Amino acid sequence: MSTLVKICGLSTAATMEAALGAGADLVGLVFFPRSPRHVTLEAARALAGQARGRAGVVALTVDADDDALGAIEAAVAPDWWQMHGRETPGRVGAIRERTGRPVMKAVGVSTRDDLAAADPYRAVADMILFDAKPPKGAILPGGNGVPFDWTVLAGLDLPIPFMLSGGLGLETVPEALRVSGAGGLDVSSGVESAPGRKDCDKIRAFVAAARMAASGGRASGASLAQHPGRGIRVE
Repeated sequence: MSTLVKICGLSTAATMEAALGAGADLVGLVFFPRSPRHVTLEAARALAGQARGRAGVVALTVDADDDALGAIEAAVAPDWWQMHGRETPGRVGAIRERTGRPVMKAVGVSTRDDLAAADPYRAVADMILFDAKPPKGAILPGGNGVPFDWTVLAGLDLPIPFMLSGGLGLETVPEALRVSGAGGLDVSSGVESAPGRKDCDKIRAFVAAARMAASGGRASGASLAQHPGRGIRVE
């Protein structure tokens, strides 16, 4: 089963094309004004149109209210929601039910004990994204380029798929997949030349490295499959 590759925080047509041309499965648009990767609704509409039918479009939000989600949905019609804040299981389930779109919930990890935070989301999310906990004083909940001890994920049995994020780069892809057993990789700062500035060559190299590293690997407990025009589905 192919390992999913998600390039997050895309904000220009050129970098979006680099991700699509390289064969990324998922492309992420960030809707969080404090992030250097934040995109306006107008820019997001064009980027989502560029990606439609070629990769799944993921809208990343942080504790967004219903009005904000409605505006994003109208402009982008994302294939996936990515909840990267303090959204409760109830909130995640409500968004999933109201919009009819799958939801990926980010869970911050530092030690194995932190994995328990994913448990309440098993029944309401379609995927878990294990990301490094942000450093003390950080203003961003993710995209800080900080890894965590991926070995804590080894042998993890979840009824839904999980992806890995945090401190990923060309050099760390093979180890990340080998020790974590994750079904996908989500990269942002690891393919940038500066915060918020994606590098086309790094994007292409990352996707190629992930494909190569996964060629003899395995997916996570729940299976993942391609779904034309919608990115992926959970089987």
